[in-house]
Amino acid sequence: MLLRYFYDDKLAHASYLVGCQATGDALVIDPGRNIEPYISAAEKEGLRIIAITETHIHADFVSGTLELAHRTGATAYLSDEGDENWKYQFADRIKSVLVKDGDEWKVGNLRIQVMHTPGHTPEHISFLLTDTAAADEPIGIFTGDFVFVGDVGRPDLLEEAAGIAGTAEPGARQLYRSLQRFAKLPDYMQVWPAHGAGSACGKALGAVPSSTVGYEKRFGWAFQVEDEEEFVRMVLADQPEAPRYFAMMKKLNKEGPPLLNGCPLPPRVTGHRLVQLVKEEAIIVDTRDSAAFATGYLPGSWNIPLTSSFVTYAGWLLDYETPFYLIVDEDHLVTAVRMLYSIGLDNVAGYATPEALEFWTRETGQELCIMPHVTPQQIKEGVLKGEIHVVDVRGATEFKEGHLPNAVNIPLGYVLERLNELPVHQPIVVNCQTGVRSAIAASLLRGTGMDKVLNLRGGFVEWATEGLPIERENGHG
Repeated sequence: MLLRYFYDDKLAHASYLVGCQATGDALVIDPGRNIEPYISAAEKEGLRIIAITETHIHADFVSGTLELAHRTGATAYLSDEGDENWKYQFADRIKSVLVKDGDEWKVGNLRIQVMHTPGHTPEHISFLLTDTAAADEPIGIFTGDFVFVGDVGRPDLLEEAAGIAGTAEPGARQLYRSLQRFAKLPDYMQVWPAHGAGSACGKALGAVPSSTVGYEKRFGWAFQVEDEEEFVRMVLADQPEAPRYFAMMKKLNKEGPPLLNGCPLPPRVTGHRLVQLVKEEAIIVDTRDSAAFATGYLPGSWNIPLTSSFVTYAGWLLDYETPFYLIVDEDHLVTAVRMLYSIGLDNVAGYATPEALEFWTRETGQELCIMPHVTPQQIKEGVLKGEIHVVDVRGATEFKEGHLPNAVNIPLGYVLERLNELPVHQPIVVNCQTGVRSAIAASLLRGTGMDKVLNLRGGFVEWATEGLPIERENGHG
């Protein structure tokens, strides 16, 4: 048996290639939209991908199951659990088999057994893997978003992200029962989850790629809670905000995403066209780091730096129906586009390199915009006297643990939706933990014409380090 682990750190997403070396057959589990790594790994190992499966209809990335099935002709094994709202609508477009709890199939000498593990989603299934050439019992379990290292899948996403009211508590109770069943598995079995630290599919995921059933039973917080009511309360408490794009992922992955056939690149726009786009108020996303952006940027453009968090912020803020343009270095174009494609943002209408920004001044005679930054000492008097409106764009849990005096909490992903809560004529200081998210938020606000917006350099950390006053919510800090 051969097991290969793939990890996309931009999405904190883990996927797997499992091969039978005796027969050359292989299975891919929970593939991402970029299928090239699986194709390349299989070719390198002399394997042919004959089967694909996924643990559930994913919410945080576009699944590669459909793309991989079209490329390889492999059979897709898809969950047939859950009600009619959670059935795969693309199953009849490819060679597929719908599976339920207790079903099994073989990939060469490898036996895959299906275990229905609802809670994170109603249709969620896990896979027990047995190498029948060497053993008659499973070596491990692919748990998807059911059991992570040190955490369990959040059961509130259908309600928070997909807008399906009344599903969080029933999902939590389903999850509790699924965990009781999981706890009966042998302690030695390995646990291979679909996400690691940084994923919004849980709230405290470990950074270790795998675990064992016994370790999770002994040290995982969810297995220490014996009372169902207490578990429901704890698993639903303080979950991070669900990115807005999760609802679109559910739709795309249920219906089947468009086929990419590689990584098609958008056209390059000229400097002259870039000036026209500004005048047309097109959405322009500048991917430079916040320091470079602050020194000169196009009016109305947004700053979403091309870091590991780029895909999350882009999914929060960009519209899936409205074309947008990128400012990106030529060397980073493929990376940026592939990251956008990974969450279904296929509507990249064009791009320009940072050098093209000089055309703005050349053709309009106007200087590029400057993003003003302030230090805690520069604003402390205005903040304490209430003369400066403070907007904290961190998550709600972070905010409760400590924030600037008189600050209001509007998490970054909601800034554009809550503009009516902000003063028009009063100076606004935007802050986050260190100044990264607030730089993005400040660019969004200034892009709407709010010219009195300032970014707090160093964020809450710098404010606290200087010993300035901090407010905390009851029960926190």
